[in-house]
Amino acid sequence: MKKNLIGIAFLLIGFCLSAQKQAVRVEPQIQENKTEQHFLKRKVAIARFSNETEYAKGLFYDKANDPLGKQAVDILSTKLAASDKFILLERSDLDKIMEEMKISGNNDFQKIGADYLIIGSITEFGRKTEGEVKVFSRSKSQIVQAGVSIRLIDVTTGLIIYSEEAKGEAETTNKTVMGLGEKTDYDATLSDKAISAAISKLVENVINNCIDRPWKSYFLAYDENGIIISGGKSQGLKTGEIYEVVEKGKSVKNPQTGMTFELPGKTVGKIKIDVMGGENAQTEFSMVSFTEGSIDKQNLSNYYIKEIK
Repeated sequence: MKKNLIGIAFLLIGFCLSAQKQAVRVEPQIQENKTEQHFLKRKVAIARFSNETEYAKGLFYDKANDPLGKQAVDILSTKLAASDKFILLERSDLDKIMEEMKISGNNDFQKIGADYLIIGSITEFGRKTEGEVKVFSRSKSQIVQAGVSIRLIDVTTGLIIYSEEAKGEAETTNKTVMGLGEKTDYDATLSDKAISAAISKLVENVINNCIDRPWKSYFLAYDENGIIISGGKSQGLKTGEIYEVVEKGKSVKNPQTGMTFELPGKTVGKIKIDVMGGENAQTEFSMVSFTEGSIDKQNLSNYYIKEIK
């Protein structure tokens, strides 16, 4: 009889040790393309990530230092950087540029120095606890749900080229049997996991919308010292490569929407990358020469350079 009781006790202990579990929704992973190919990186700036919910907005709430918003920016930046398809503009630099634009009343998005601008917001955030009590056991689950909205703006036109909302969920569950088993307190990491799960559903679409559009650059100078364009080694440019030169199309205003947009431009020439220089992604440049066509060197802002697809 004593041996049977000892055996039952060991069985209960083993059951209790295996009863505790933590379950977090698995985030979709970005599939890497194993085929090596020449790729030009786009410059992306995350303008802001606001918290539109009432969560954590107490008496001393500071909108500029919202913890959820900072979490979202860090998570999105990490995932975009992990794709190795972007050069991310530092947030501190972007804040200075946006402040200067606000003071001067200049709404020219091209002054930002990025190809694309991301504006995001946390639209939904909630935490709940669920429990179940049985004769010999009880369980407790902590669940966090988050909703994230992202808008992707083409800096060249100022138009929103992608907008979507996604939701993510994270959960942890603990179970005890006859009082045995580990009990957990408040799990603060679930907030990160829920926001990360929501952002993961949007990252691939952000990447695809940027990559599907041709890489662009702009003329910086055209004088006796040479022709200089923005962009260099860190973005994937190589000496000897050929790119198209496009004259910008006419800007027209849609009377129905009140929005101004640019008509398609026309190719006026081709250039070749001769020499590259610069210390970092923000100061890099390339010296080029025309292989076909020409431009009006007095109106460099009327043209842009794009990759040949």
